Amino acid sequence: MIDVTRVAQWTENYVTEPAAIRHARKASLEHGVEPITPAMGSFLASLVSYSHAQSIVEIGTGLGVASQWLLFSNSETHLTTIEKDVDHQQSAKDLFDSAGIAPGRVRLISGDALDILPRMNDGTYDLIVVNADGLGTLDLTRQALHLARVGGIVAVTHALGGGLVAQPTKRDAVTTELRTLLGDYAVDENVRATMVPVGDGILTLIKQ
Repeated sequence: MIDVTRVAQWTENYVTEPAAIRHARKASLEHGVEPITPAMGSFLASLVSYSHAQSIVEIGTGLGVASQWLLFSNSETHLTTIEKDVDHQQSAKDLFDSAGIAPGRVRLISGDALDILPRMNDGTYDLIVVNADGLGTLDLTRQALHLARVGGIVAVTHALGGGLVAQPTKRDAVTTELRTLLGDYAVDENVRATMVPVGDGILTLIKQ
């Protein structure tokens, strides 16, 4: 029998975060913004490396913990990151600067992603990360798949809703939407879906 709790704890402790990302994590927590876990960040960095992704869109910058992981493993990567909270966005920019990330590698867009994504070029991005944790994740994922090129990847963080998706008695709006998201793409022939059990889950969709 697998001890899931021990495996998850060991997996998180296995990751050594770069100092700049640890600094961003600390700042994020101080601002009351829950960042992705170290194991989730490490997986995203590996995804960039394995796929040779150069053009990335991130939906939900926060204070840039995931952003820095996405930029970590490939110096050729360029990131467009969208955040509706201007204070968080400014803090993320300051943290990018302190991490030594060249300004030309990051384009920060302020506003609601559901308004911004339809104005972006469809079928042109290697990787789109949906870094949301509330209602609207299903619509954001649909929009993200429009942006992805064939063979491109959409990664949805927090896909298990902190574990609530696995609890049948939890039927709040957010959890129900995540179950719909997971169920729809599990049988969608236009994508290859995989659930990666790191942190509170990353759903990866490869566009066919």
